[in-house]
Amino acid sequence: MKLRAVIFDMGGVFTDSPVSAFARYEKANGLPERFIGSVVKARLNDGAFSRFERSEIGVDEFDAAFASESRALGHEVTGRTLLSMMKLDFRPDVIEAHDRIRAAGFLTGCITNNMPGGGAAEWARDAAGRATAAELMTKFDHVIESAKAGIRKPEPRIYEMMCEALSVAPGECVFVDDLGVNLKPAAAMGMRVVRVPFDDYRPALTELSALTGVAL
Repeated sequence: MKLRAVIFDMGGVFTDSPVSAFARYEKANGLPERFIGSVVKARLNDGAFSRFERSEIGVDEFDAAFASESRALGHEVTGRTLLSMMKLDFRPDVIEAHDRIRAAGFLTGCITNNMPGGGAAEWARDAAGRATAAELMTKFDHVIESAKAGIRKPEPRIYEMMCEALSVAPGECVFVDDLGVNLKPAAAMGMRVVRVPFDDYRPALTELSALTGVAL
């Protein structure tokens, strides 16, 4: 089936990866490698992180709940500590890749798991980054934010919602994300998928270029 749309994640694709920030925190504080990710995955759909990304709880409850969940697994990390790691740098060449794909005639969408009040601009480190984020969010044909939609990746319905909004079949889409757990449902419904490595995203651009036929 001919490709018509490219759907992107935001954090870890257009920005450096939060997972890399978590790794730096773990190393600096003597936590096991990938500990924070293990806390999130332990209760993937009903834990504090997931509930916060769906706007089911506020900051104070998230702060306490994530502390409790992480403490139960051996090391306490508060929710607010986690949020402090979410200031990220944007990748200009990935934004340029999006622009080239859009100019080539593809529809583009963004499915992002975010937090209440935590749109792309809130992830930026400074005013310039916030301006970059605000402009980027206007470029997609459709955007789904978990905190506004009340649903998050990897729940299959969120991918269906994007296809419906773009009027495309899953087989006409490429989905780009940095987390394998988010790519699996997309692949299962027929999308082609591209995983963005946490620390070197350039191979993903090469793969995306091969799929779309657009020089990136």
